[in-house]
Amino acid sequence: VQLQACGGGLVQAGGSLRLSCAASGRTFSNHGMGWFRQGPGKEREFVSAIGWLDDMLYYADSVKGRFTISRDNAKNTLWLQMNSLKPEDTAVYYCAAAGNLYRLGVEEASYDYWGQGTELTVSS
Repeated sequence: VQLQACGGGLVQAGGSLRLSCAASGRTFSNHGMGWFRQGPGKEREFVSAIGWLDDMLYYADSVKGRFTISRDNAKNTLWLQMNSLKPEDTAVYYCAAAGNLYRLGVEEASYDYWGQGTELTVSS
């Protein structure tokens, strides 16, 4: 099983970027998936999660209203649309997937598979 995250880069404050996470090796249709990030000198933190139903969307307060998580089960792909980016969004972003059916959470322990991380830098 592999999660491949991509889409990071350098963007100016106020800009937008979309991260992608392609899963291979198994499907995650009925599994929770999420995004976490680790900023410079900080611990990894929860950003957003999506479940197997349309209304199962969760966001950290710091990104609510600016970030949108989505998934395409047919493509086994997860996205994170990031708008109105701020310098404090600078971090390495990791996608994650739960190994068990119908498992979803905001804690790292809820997820069994992790992507390698993609780096976002937001300049002021």
